[in-house]
Amino acid sequence: MTGAITDLPEVAPRPPAARRRWAFLRWVPVSVVGLYILVAIVGPLLVDYDPVATGLTDRLLPPGATTHDGGLALLGTDPLGRDIFAQVVYGARTSVTIGALTVALSALVGVTVGVVAGYFGRAVDAALSRSIDVLLAFPGIVLAIIVAGLFDRSITVVVVALALTGWIPFARMTRAMALTVRNREWVAAARVMGVPRRTIVIRHVLPFVLGPVVALAATDFGLVVLAEAGLSFLGIGLPPTSVSWGQTIATGKEYLSTAWWISAFPGLVLALLVVHVGLLGDQFNSFFHRSGRRGVLPRTPRRAGTGRGVEGSL
Repeated sequence: MTGAITDLPEVAPRPPAARRRWAFLRWVPVSVVGLYILVAIVGPLLVDYDPVATGLTDRLLPPGATTHDGGLALLGTDPLGRDIFAQVVYGARTSVTIGALTVALSALVGVTVGVVAGYFGRAVDAALSRSIDVLLAFPGIVLAIIVAGLFDRSITVVVVALALTGWIPFARMTRAMALTVRNREWVAAARVMGVPRRTIVIRHVLPFVLGPVVALAATDFGLVVLAEAGLSFLGIGLPPTSVSWGQTIATGKEYLSTAWWISAFPGLVLALLVVHVGLLGDQFNSFFHRSGRRGVLPRTPRRAGTGRGVEGSL
């Protein structure tokens, strides 16, 4: 029996070179999102485009066609003769700007509410938690449509409408983290020493919250970009003087059989951005959930008869 077991061939571990061969794939989401940000910043400076100008002579040109003035319609033109490539470039700036502003506003409000509710607890926590429950009863996109429809179309209205419920995930996650951190030994020691509450929150609570907040913000960014495109598609988002992928997609919905490129290219770049932002958010989440990383509470070793500690359950 022993000899038979000894004679079994050993399974060779996977060579490190095989793992390194596919290691470059983790940089793909970072590269794609970085490219979108670069296009949003530099693209409008290199591509000349007027969203209200029309050129009916060049209407519905296919991708790669030549315009009447000798230019190249790289991605074709729309029913008003406007260049699709320029709309994609300018739409990147619009989407990145609205996404960044909305996520920043949502994170600021959500982290503030979550830390206050989680650290102070009791009546404050009960009041803020019930307010969150009331807002959760309304679908976020429906509430955004109502708010955006009540006011004149502008970037400010879109940001406020999307952030109206966008801060809730940040508040719920931050509250859960603050409820755990406030019972830690170092926080209790700081309270005994008479450290002000504001200092305790800034120095001992927020550092453990910022990591998960960054991961959630990366994921939420893609959802905000998708929601903004939906509002613009419905005609209640941005004004006609602003360029949005949603507006361009809506323009081409009547020409899907004859001029597919009007909706196809903006929809493709929108889908690529949302997918890679989601992948980037997963990478952030995995990074911050490794033990010992800043922003996540370290796990305690298993003890006989007790199972995993409270720290390991986070």
